[in-house]
Amino acid sequence: MAHVQAQVEKHYRSELVEKIRTQGGVLQVGNTTIRLAKEFGFCYGVERAIDLAYAAGKVFTDRRIFLLGEIIHNPDVNAQMDALGIHHLAAHPSDADLKNLKADDVVIVPAFGAEVSVIDAVKAHGCQIVDTTCGDVMSVWKRVRQNATERVTSIIHGKASHEETRATASRALGGDGLGHFVIVLDLKQSQQVADFMVQGGDPAEFLAAFGGAVSPGFDPLQHLQRIGVANQTTMLRSETEAIQNLLRKAVATRDGGSTANFRYFDTICGATQDRQDALFQLLNESLDMLMVVGGYNSSNTTHLAEIGSEKLPTWFIRNADCLTSANEIRHFDLHAKKEIVSRDWLPERKNLTIGITAGASCPNSLIEDTLRRLLELRGESAC
Repeated sequence: MAHVQAQVEKHYRSELVEKIRTQGGVLQVGNTTIRLAKEFGFCYGVERAIDLAYAAGKVFTDRRIFLLGEIIHNPDVNAQMDALGIHHLAAHPSDADLKNLKADDVVIVPAFGAEVSVIDAVKAHGCQIVDTTCGDVMSVWKRVRQNATERVTSIIHGKASHEETRATASRALGGDGLGHFVIVLDLKQSQQVADFMVQGGDPAEFLAAFGGAVSPGFDPLQHLQRIGVANQTTMLRSETEAIQNLLRKAVATRDGGSTANFRYFDTICGATQDRQDALFQLLNESLDMLMVVGGYNSSNTTHLAEIGSEKLPTWFIRNADCLTSANEIRHFDLHAKKEIVSRDWLPERKNLTIGITAGASCPNSLIEDTLRRLLELRGESAC
């Protein structure tokens, strides 16, 4: 596998970024200072997923290889998968997609996993599966399966359309399919759950409010008696903890002070938390602006941008190509939820300090490209 490792490092490693890290995460060039967060970029789970995908390409040279959806939420990395000759298979493949599979095909499951029904459908075609699911995600699955076995409804803090959350929800049904779940995006939706538990309400209105974010046959009058909080591993820890506290209090209020019908396990990904903590630490420094680099559909990267935007001008970009000029930038707008173009983004002051961070799905090579482009726009260059 040495050849695989060399190929991965060639595509994603950055000697410049590693050098800056050994210098305390600070690069001073002329009148420009770049400060890197202490923790950013690829985590172990992402590195493992990419290594396995590259290895599959080396091992199964005479077989077709498919990838369910995206290996991770980073367009540059996924483009590299295409360059390796790995075919795309929709994360939720149609019958036509599945009929195209043959018994000697290889199907890669991405780092955030896949729904049980999708895995079963692929297995039914006799395909060999290369499972790159992150261990932290599987830890959540273990908890929600336990909930289902004990007839505890899983309240999943996550994005209902996210692949990881959908995969987790499918495990929350349990082996017999009789388990239940509700997916809550934020505190507002969690409050709706808490209010129903304490005050009751119209089940039809509750189900309408949550749309498809509940298990089949879910009845809020029956299935909110015993609950357990789980989460998409890349959500904000502070929000998950607030949701946990809110629902625990709701159970206690309803049950005369007892919390016997409530359970919670800390399933926030360690790498996600490390990157959030490192950003909070970076924001204590004197910065003029912050660059957040990564895929726009990356949950953990989006949360970093949210954290930064609460304190200083923050630009969420996909890669260095978004830095069109010193006057124009393409970036993701958190409120509009789309990429937009802004002008006059780069201050013209003599001395400028820029912070840079990235989510767990962003390679160091993109960080290097970004900081070099920033220096170029400032009329300076890294060694």
